[in-house]
Amino acid sequence: MEKCDVFCINEQKVNKLIGTVPNTVGLAELFKVLADETRLKIVYLLSKEELCVCDIAAILGLAVSNVSHHLRVLRVAHLVKFRRDGKQVYYSLDDDHVIHIIKEGFAHVEHTWT
Repeated sequence: MEKCDVFCINEQKVNKLIGTVPNTVGLAELFKVLADETRLKIVYLLSKEELCVCDIAAILGLAVSNVSHHLRVLRVAHLVKFRRDGKQVYYSLDDDHVIHIIKEGFAHVEHTWT
């Protein structure tokens, strides 16, 4: 890791930025939720269209109970929402912000790894 050979502080930069760092707890929690590969795959699928738990499980080759657990975590994080249609429950992304997060993430990975 590269570091300075001497310790010195640029007081002008420090004074300009000190106290400006926002509370990052919520964003860190969001990234923790999205750090799970299965949850990220579910969010990706839901960015394409609304799906029920059974559909998601079939696409990913997972047990319905496993997918349900991940959807619960995503729902608590306000990343997905659901609607009931008779005995079926359909999931979709909570809002367009989630789509932007995923698109930007993929764009960054493609840019970084190519």
